[in-house]
Amino acid sequence: MPPKLNHERAQVVLDKIDQILAWEQGKDSERDTKFVDLGRYLCETRAGQYWRLERLKSFDEFLAKRFPESRRKAYYLMSIHENVPPQARRQLKEIGWAKSIELAKLARRGGQRFNCATWLHKARELTKDKFRAEVERELTGEDREPWEIVTFRLYKSQIHVVDRALETAALMLGSNGSRGYCLEMICADFLAGANLDHGDPEMLLFSIKRFFRFLSTEQKESFLHTCRNGHDEIQTC
Repeated sequence: MPPKLNHERAQVVLDKIDQILAWEQGKDSERDTKFVDLGRYLCETRAGQYWRLERLKSFDEFLAKRFPESRRKAYYLMSIHENVPPQARRQLKEIGWAKSIELAKLARRGGQRFNCATWLHKARELTKDKFRAEVERELTGEDREPWEIVTFRLYKSQIHVVDRALETAALMLGSNGSRGYCLEMICADFLAGANLDHGDPEMLLFSIKRFFRFLSTEQKESFLHTCRNGHDEIQTC
């Protein structure tokens, strides 16, 4: 059975949601400072089915009306409210909603064992990307590098050459890696060649290290064996 609709409270909460969303649109530089309250009101709206006040059929329909571009943020905000301990929510505005999402992931997994104070401190001290990497390492045990999307313009006449180079690199590397990985290997190869004679030895060493990192275990052992057995064998390669 659906809960009894509290018309008075429903109207108050729905008005609060609309006020915050309207306020966010006019305050781009401060738009995320009210996300804690918004997450709380959204959770209450779902639990009390306040969306029925507007004669809507479901909570999803309510979100589609309030978040026409994407409902994902709404669910993120609700996850923060549901998982982060109450005593920590007052401090979330200091770290922003992006870091709070990562904090909610840890809180959901850790439950009563979640060390809230330690992770709040890390969230304040680290940048967004570094904090996300710390959370990823804690959740998966893997040490992943921070990443970002890089865009640049190509003329149509250049696209074919770039695509062929990436495809060739993928075939030579024998890897299912991303196009970003293939581009890195192409650039490392260029830097190694450019600095081979009278170039920057540090840049050459950097390129070699990047190549070595992606060798198989057997190839790494073979390379190190060659290095240990003197320079003559390397020079004949």
